[in-house]
Amino acid sequence: MPHLDTLTVSDFEPLRGQLFRIADAFAAELVEVTELPSESGGRAPFSLVFEGGPSQPLPQAIYPVHHERLGETEIFLVPIAPDRYEAVFT
Repeated sequence: MPHLDTLTVSDFEPLRGQLFRIADAFAAELVEVTELPSESGGRAPFSLVFEGGPSQPLPQAIYPVHHERLGETEIFLVPIAPDRYEAVFT
């Protein structure tokens, strides 16, 4: 997988609806890919929302996230609902 600093919303948009393996513990579907407003000239910030996982959500932390096309990278995930996690790239 490319380095976190080089990933963009375009890398994830085609993967919406696909499964990612989170922390070798469960599969979660990428359900939202959202470009966020930016005032800088650099990479546009974006957020990802994954749906799935245990009824008791994992705590916010950095987890290995794997997708067959992108490979594995460590991403900071925050539980935002019992079965939803968000990652924000700035």
